[in-house]
Amino acid sequence: MGTVMNSSEDTESLLQPYNFERLEGLQDIIPFLREYWATSFPIALIYLLLIFVGHNYMKSRKGFNLQGPLILWSFCLAIFSILGAVRTWGYMGTLVLSGRLKNTVCFSIFIDDSVTQFWSCVFLLSKIIELGDTAFIILRKRPLIFVHWYHHSTVLVFTSFAYKNKVAAGGWFMTMNFGVHAIMYTYYTLRAAKVKPPRWFPRLITTLQILQMFMGAIVVILTYIWRQEQGCHTTVEHFFWSFILYTTYFILFAHFFHKTYVMPKVKANTKRE
Repeated sequence: MGTVMNSSEDTESLLQPYNFERLEGLQDIIPFLREYWATSFPIALIYLLLIFVGHNYMKSRKGFNLQGPLILWSFCLAIFSILGAVRTWGYMGTLVLSGRLKNTVCFSIFIDDSVTQFWSCVFLLSKIIELGDTAFIILRKRPLIFVHWYHHSTVLVFTSFAYKNKVAAGGWFMTMNFGVHAIMYTYYTLRAAKVKPPRWFPRLITTLQILQMFMGAIVVILTYIWRQEQGCHTTVEHFFWSFILYTTYFILFAHFFHKTYVMPKVKANTKRE
């Protein structure tokens, strides 16, 4: 049976960590984050409760403008996502370009590398911060769709599950998420600043989100196929939850794309006829 353990030294030499990625205090945080799995559930429940409370609070009130805070919020998340995308795509890309696709799928063998350790930690914590997106929607009285709060709450819980259990496909989950969010939050920053981006920009973002979910499901399947490989241990539980979530995400984002971009065109064409 083959092995996937041969490329860690090559990757480390090609992607040396920066000083901020060598944080000594990180080692003290990691044990806490491993046990954060149990805490993620009450955080998600509080998030859903605050959505209900926030909607009721804003019912009889006028929406806040919040343009300045929203620009700053989106800009900071855009910069964070861009940095994360550059570093994680650089790491995974090193393996792909060296013909080691299996190594990228069996990401758990690299979990102790300083670069991946740092970005895995901040990625996990960022899922709490990103819940603030919903606060801006509610306080500005913008439509809050199901896919938004479902995605935010389940990603929060699943990310903590994947981190605690060192889910092998987690490397691609993180890398793809950083990439899409880098583009998405850049768009949000431009829109908040009243800079009109190209009309195709939001459609591109939703398309990338659909592609991300499709590729996520493929990665999960590959990990399950290679589950007996050294460094690629995947349990039925890991496979089940990963596949279920990515499949539901794919369906929900595909439905959103159809409802937002396809149906209006169909209705417009029907009216013309």
